[in-house]
Amino acid sequence: MAPSTSPPRHWLFKTEPDAYSIDDLARALRQTTCWDGVRNYQARNFLRDDVQVGDRVLLYHSNCDPLAIVGTLRVVRAGYPDHTAFDPREQHYDPKSTPEAPIWQMVDVRLIQKFARPATRAMLLADPRLKAMAVLQRGSRLSIQPVTVDEWQIVHELAGATDR
Repeated sequence: MAPSTSPPRHWLFKTEPDAYSIDDLARALRQTTCWDGVRNYQARNFLRDDVQVGDRVLLYHSNCDPLAIVGTLRVVRAGYPDHTAFDPREQHYDPKSTPEAPIWQMVDVRLIQKFARPATRAMLLADPRLKAMAVLQRGSRLSIQPVTVDEWQIVHELAGATDR
């Protein structure tokens, strides 16, 4: 696939910090990892078709207290087959996905910054400028979500962080 010539897009990736946290990413070699284990078709389609090298990501810690956006990442490798689906020993194994006919996709991400002050869900909900943000919508469980430029900037403002 040819590199994208469009401006970088913005995304929100959800993770449960007891499974993989921003601190785990900070300890990774070159603060870079593959973003694997996505097993929802709409999120897979984002990873396969839309998320590109250079795109920026808000990292959201879910299923914890407090729920919060804890930092930012940059996509350093666009979508490719998620190899964890091929291995029965892996948590995200899918016997229907094979190297010859992969179903699931992943991307590689690198840490940009960990927020000194996470933008908690309560902070996000309290800001009327974020009322349309996908992660705040009732029933929104998608692990990969688009974020607007305005939402990106507001989150940085709430976290007292710079946009790098």
